[in-house]
Amino acid sequence: MEVSESGGQGGSVKWLTLVQDIQQTVADWEKEGGSAVGGGEPVASMAASAVAPCDDRDRDAEDCAKACDAQHKCALGPRPSSVCSDPAASPTPQPYVVGEKYMILEQRVGSSLHTCYNIRTQQSFVCKVVGKEANSLVRAHYRLDSYPHVNSLHEVVVGDKFLYLIFPPSHGDLHSHVRHRKRLREPEARRLFRQIAETVRVCHDRGIVLRDLKLRKFVFADQERTELKLETFEDAVVLEKSSDDVLRDKRGCPAYVSPEILRTHAKYSGRAADMWSLGVILYTMLVGRYPFSDSQHASLFFKISRGHFVIPEFLSCRARCLITSLLRLNPNERLTASDVLLHPWFSSGNDQSRTSSNFDQVVPDMS
Repeated sequence: MEVSESGGQGGSVKWLTLVQDIQQTVADWEKEGGSAVGGGEPVASMAASAVAPCDDRDRDAEDCAKACDAQHKCALGPRPSSVCSDPAASPTPQPYVVGEKYMILEQRVGSSLHTCYNIRTQQSFVCKVVGKEANSLVRAHYRLDSYPHVNSLHEVVVGDKFLYLIFPPSHGDLHSHVRHRKRLREPEARRLFRQIAETVRVCHDRGIVLRDLKLRKFVFADQERTELKLETFEDAVVLEKSSDDVLRDKRGCPAYVSPEILRTHAKYSGRAADMWSLGVILYTMLVGRYPFSDSQHASLFFKISRGHFVIPEFLSCRARCLITSLLRLNPNERLTASDVLLHPWFSSGNDQSRTSSNFDQVVPDMS
């Protein structure tokens, strides 16, 4: 099943505008290439490696995910100075003790969090190191700290220059789980995706736009891998007015970014952009590969801007309907998080998906 949207009248003019927008966007990112992201890789080279050569049938944008998830962050602009996920930027060489209580160890692969433990009790934790000006991140966590599908703050340690946000450890992330399973059958995907959609709904209702929604952001709270939690609110925006979610800055992982963000100097709805990313998450869970991928980041963005992707026929009609209702070019036509939870796919009594004997797609490795 192929899905494509023409974009309305005046095709040639709109196509020229699209080309110019993509070219300008790529040029802007390359000009900002000196801004370090994650492990210190420039933004421009990060974006290029994020969509390195891959075959849609076999490799599933493998290099895209390596850059997006192994570095944890593919920024479509300079990384905020408030985030200190690079071990080299930490206040002291590692390992080190903060608050006379927590030993901070190495940064975890595929995450901006550091492994740490309580030197008094030997209890394991994870730690997010941020600048003291990271008010939005801390505010978001406190605003939803009691919500069951958001990783709860165990403690905040205030250092001379940094804040150390201490979280309980998880039992693996959703990206690794999907890759290990190759793809998820609809009953399991339905149960997990419901938790993700409910989390996004609560965030949106309370004036929080997540911006960097992706599989890696959700981790398992239990060893059985049935309960998900949003790991951190990194890159989230706490809206001044909940009714006004208009944003300007371009941030996110290329595989998950919405088409309106790619337009030059465009304002966009933060909530609607989150819903596009939610569609990419659902597609990847059910299919085992991203809906959009290419060997060059400019070409990837063209595909996203055109909104053309293929949904395998083995998915149920309701699953295909939900995916296409989220991956809409027009942000105003996308379902809201509340709408998603009312979709008939969630009321399906059994697995309506059709099996495919030769299906071999995998979510990319991050090693």
